[in-house]
Order: sequence, then structure tokens, then C-alpha cells
Amino acid sequence: MPQTDPHARNLRLGRYSELGRAYHVTTTTLHQAAVFADFLAARTLIQCLKSSDDLARSETLAFVVMPTHLHWLFVLKAGNLAEVVGAVKSVSAHRLGRRLWQPGYFDHGIRRDEDLRGVARYIIANPVRARLVEQVGDYPHWDAMWL
Repeated sequence: MPQTDPHARNLRLGRYSELGRAYHVTTTTLHQAAVFADFLAARTLIQCLKSSDDLARSETLAFVVMPTHLHWLFVLKAGNLAEVVGAVKSVSAHRLGRRLWQPGYFDHGIRRDEDLRGVARYIIANPVRARLVEQVGDYPHWDAMWL
């Protein structure tokens, strides 16, 4: 049986979903496998984010697909946070034909006084901080509505 984060079951405790609120969600691949180092796998995940938007479940503000995880900033439009994130994880795993994700995810509901553009800049700068590239524009798997 695969090892999972012993705290993953606690990630759902106290979680509250509010329609119209922006959330920064981070979710990690199973065993931190570098699944999304593969260009086509990363593009498949991005299409799953776009599908969530097309289905009016989310409005993506920014994202970056890292080799071992996803950072996604979006406004919750329908359902609850667990359903929307779960659907993206499920559809991406199905499309790639394998179990991809560790259970659970980390989320941060963006407060009204927080700077969404600042959060987006933090998200898309992840490849630079991870030393995958020297400049954000050199990394292919990100987008932000303001940039």
C-alpha cells in the first residue's frame, strides 16, 4: 500500500467553501513524482483547468504547473472547493491514464484585503525560485490573467 501524508486526512477539517471567493490551491503528485516534467502531461493538466472554467465551476486567475505539483489561483464559481479540485485531479488522472495525485490539497482562501496580483506573481515565480529557469517567461506552464 502506498505511503501517504499522515496529515492528509486533516486537510479537510474546518475547510469552508464560499462561492465568489478566490482560493490558492496547491496539490502534489503521488510520491512527488515529476509527472509534469513531461510537456504533454503538463499541457493535459492545463486543459483540465480550462475545462473547469468552461464548465463554470471556476475562474482561473493564475496557475503554474511544476514538475511535482500544481499551484492554482481561482475564483470558486459553483459547487464547493473539494468538488472542483477533486474534479480537476480526477479528470487529469483519467486523461493521463494513471494515479497522479496525493490525497488532499492545501488551500488558502484569499481575504478581501489581500492583493490578488501579488499572489499571482508569487505563484508564477515558482519556477524561478526552484531554479528551473532564470526568468518567468522562460517557463512554459503558467498563466495569469494580469500578465
